[in-house]
Amino acid sequence: MAIYHMEAKVISRGTGRSAVAASAYMSCSRMYNDYDGIQHDYTRKHGLVYQEVMLPPMAPTEWKDREQLWNAVEDAEKTKDSRLAREFVIALPIELDTDSNISLLQNFIKKNFVDMGMCADFAIHDTDRHNPHAHILLTVRPLNENGTWQYKTEKEYLCIKNGEEKEFTASEFREAQKEGWEKQYRYKSGKKKIYLTPSAAQEKGYERVDKHPKSTRYGRQNPISEQWNSDEQLCLWRANWADTVNRELECRQIDTRIDHRSFSDQGITEQPTIHEGYIARDMEKKGIISDRCELNRQIRSDNRLLGELKRQVAKLTKSIKESIPAIAEALENIRGTMIIFQYQMLHNEMQTTSAKEWIKMTKPVVEKYKATKQKINKKQEERKVLKTKKQKLSILNPLQHYQLNQQITTLTEDIEELKSKKNFLMGEIYCHNDAEMKNTESTLKQQSAFLEKLAAQRQALNEQLGKNLKKFIDLKFSVVSEKSEELLDARVSFRDFVRDRIVSRLRDVYGKKFEYDRLNDASDYIDGCIQEDPYLFRERARQKAWEQEQERKRNQPNKAKNKSSGYEL
Repeated sequence: MAIYHMEAKVISRGTGRSAVAASAYMSCSRMYNDYDGIQHDYTRKHGLVYQEVMLPPMAPTEWKDREQLWNAVEDAEKTKDSRLAREFVIALPIELDTDSNISLLQNFIKKNFVDMGMCADFAIHDTDRHNPHAHILLTVRPLNENGTWQYKTEKEYLCIKNGEEKEFTASEFREAQKEGWEKQYRYKSGKKKIYLTPSAAQEKGYERVDKHPKSTRYGRQNPISEQWNSDEQLCLWRANWADTVNRELECRQIDTRIDHRSFSDQGITEQPTIHEGYIARDMEKKGIISDRCELNRQIRSDNRLLGELKRQVAKLTKSIKESIPAIAEALENIRGTMIIFQYQMLHNEMQTTSAKEWIKMTKPVVEKYKATKQKINKKQEERKVLKTKKQKLSILNPLQHYQLNQQITTLTEDIEELKSKKNFLMGEIYCHNDAEMKNTESTLKQQSAFLEKLAAQRQALNEQLGKNLKKFIDLKFSVVSEKSEELLDARVSFRDFVRDRIVSRLRDVYGKKFEYDRLNDASDYIDGCIQEDPYLFRERARQKAWEQEQERKRNQPNKAKNKSSGYEL
């Protein structure tokens, strides 16, 4: 079914990534990077379903060629740690066909990114045919109306006037200078270097040691870039994706929805795995009752109940006397015991089904996660070896430098793809990080052991049911047929009492998880085993109640007659 997954990343030179390499990788194409002279060839990569470049109106039309687009981005960024692009990895709803997912993604990208002035390069992947997802690369530098790049940040000078310090950009300073604001430079004062305005330094005769004026560390961010980079905007994009998908699913009358909010924001305090709750150990530490731990306590409680019922059955069987009321009470107690055993059987089946479904859903994902993690570790080790080799390589071998750079870039993109896949797999089973996945792996082993315990419990209950059924039949047929009506009336008088006792005991064991419907199913099953019609008992009970009412009316004094004779009792 459709799941929510939207992962945001930043492609930066500081992490060894390249926008050209990332685009070539996701589009399975061959692209040349003018910045470092490396050609990235991923034409042999599989899984590409669709790819497209979408541009805002002010962008040059030649940027429809992704190689030109991302080389223009690389050329605009000058520093070795520049942020080159923003990347989103989005899970697509599996309920929709390929064309519908393409249209859905195009509409979302246009309204949320392109209409804001970003250039968008996206591709849809589906390597194993049941995991459609999209990679979206977005430019991070705004465009002017003439198609040229705007600044991302603008230098801010820290200026002084009358002891007050204030920040100004270059354009703002031209106006502020007329009002008496001055820039600050570093001057040598003895062995120290201090910031002073030129007028103050001239009075003291200090020598300037730096031509660069004092400025803020990061400068002033472009208002458009600031909006794009804000947490509020990211939250809005996440919400818009959920709304876009849900509207499409609703229009197609598909009964499933996704939600971008965290579990706490949704008001869900437990994580939806095999049972309610977060990882069992964490919940128990926080004082929250975990179903996984509760189930183990349940088994011990069930075993205590089973032992108690065994002792009661033995006691009842031993104490049976040759009287109809005693036999009737014993029969109803044995039937009640069998109903409790069958209720436990149904509860056991529910737990077994739930555990098997969880294991069936979780085990393949955990195995894929572990395999993906091993691949990541292996490629990271390979990249580390290549980087070490590159550092030791002489600069007189430019060809080997080029080849090593190409291999390192390819490994970096492979690692990012695998990390996205790993995060996607974690999202499939509602895990948020590697620690929770480790707990899930541990829980998977516990659930397998739990299934074995359930199987052993089920076998023990079956054996007890068989024994009690034999006792019931032997005791019932020990009564002569002439007394069958009397036995039926006696059993009817005990039935409600025994049922109330069954409910009370089951409530003590199962608490809020007790279900009347399951009790009725257990009763119907046992009545089928002992070949008795519960309708006959209900009709007999109504008849007895009617007879008792008639008897009460006959014994009631006739008040009307007494009033007419002048007496009132």
